Amino acid sequence: MTAIDARTGPPRPSAHPGATDLTTPTEQVLLAAPAENFPVASRLLPAATRDHLNALYVFGRLVDDIGDEAPGDRLALLDELAADLELIWSGGEPKLPVHRRLAHTVRACDLPAEPFRRLVQANRQDQIVTRYDTYEDLVQYCTLSADPIGRMVLGVFGLATPARIALSDRICTALQLAEHFQDVAEDLAAGRIYVPLEDLDAFGVTEADLAAPVASPAVRHLMAFEVARARTLLDQGAPLVNLVGGRLRLAMAGFVGGGRAALDAIRRADYDMLGGAPKAPKPRMAAFAAAAWARSLVPGQAAAARAAGTAATAATAATASSTTASSTTAPGAAAAGGTGSSGPVPSGTVPTTATAPGGGAAVASAVPAPAPAGSDVDVPEGAR
Repeated sequence: MTAIDARTGPPRPSAHPGATDLTTPTEQVLLAAPAENFPVASRLLPAATRDHLNALYVFGRLVDDIGDEAPGDRLALLDELAADLELIWSGGEPKLPVHRRLAHTVRACDLPAEPFRRLVQANRQDQIVTRYDTYEDLVQYCTLSADPIGRMVLGVFGLATPARIALSDRICTALQLAEHFQDVAEDLAAGRIYVPLEDLDAFGVTEADLAAPVASPAVRHLMAFEVARARTLLDQGAPLVNLVGGRLRLAMAGFVGGGRAALDAIRRADYDMLGGAPKAPKPRMAAFAAAAWARSLVPGQAAAARAAGTAATAATAATASSTTASSTTAPGAAAAGGTGSSGPVPSGTVPTTATAPGGGAAVASAVPAPAPAGSDVDVPEGAR
């Protein structure tokens, strides 16, 4: 599950028939776009830009549907997709319809291969890893499943500077976390938990508690903490709105506002998401987006955004340096077993290819460690 699925409003319907076939025509994959939570390619944008964003969308949508819904050997399908994808950068001609369309965008916008490879790897990891021991492990996963989306979009607009990328990564990771926290019950039914196990332990929450029809006081305390941490991360990335202009600024404000609306929906549900994913009404989504855009117009915000971008870039560089100096295998992710193109993955580890530069450890250090139930973290009504 990747950021393509990040929910703020009503859930997306199931993929159109045939969308998990590698040879699915791009037009068929694109049929799912109107049901997404954000406009895939706003009509306010120039036609050429819309075409590029649509190409990115159909790639991400197909990869995600294969990883989540395809029958048969999903790892084999992802390996086949990855091999065809590489032809775009090696000078060959890809065979898959989605990749043929993507190749034009990659070459026209000079997009690097890394973000695309990360999305494929995220879906490989979903076939193997079902639990994350620590917050850092979960954020590391988001460097594969979420951050690439923002990097691709910035690349299409020719704005992929280090500062913008660092802020975009924070927004994308926060949106992914919001989706995970909304969908705790749905993910558990699929055999996955995207809440750090260390946090479950700190708040005295068991997997059985997450399977209950109603959230217990301990679960509500846990989710209040997770929501506060995701909101902090989103706020750290929000200055990106000031570092882009024109119609893209409106779109970025929409992403930030949508994330805040999603987290607010969990809060308004008193942190009980076990009966179904809390949804943000469209008027509240619009209000949060408008507030993010209006804030970008306040005098002094541009200078503050540049400073935030510089700080985020430095933190990302420090994280990359630390990651390089540490072991290439990230401990702490509970694996379901299986193999991918990376070879066998021992239980209790994340595939080594999941370690990517610009990861989340620096982000994690900017937010508080878990506080046990009874702390002063936004105590939910139902937990009092």
